[in-house]
Amino acid sequence: MIAVTEQFTAALVRMHARLLTGGRDRGDMVGWILITVMTAALIAVLWAILGPQLQSMLQDALNRARGSVPG
Repeated sequence: MIAVTEQFTAALVRMHARLLTGGRDRGDMVGWILITVMTAALIAVLWAILGPQLQSMLQDALNRARGSVPG
């Protein structure tokens, strides 16, 4: 019962804060978009550079798991 009361109280506090700000609290959307785009670009560059090595490592690991060690 205490957890339900705490959740209800937290919901009321959030609703009160939203009413006071008029719902204009939108956060830093431009910053999050920039972080997302930069992360995607970093992954693309790393994948382009390390793709063949990663594929080889994965194939070797799968072969060892199956029991056929390259010789």
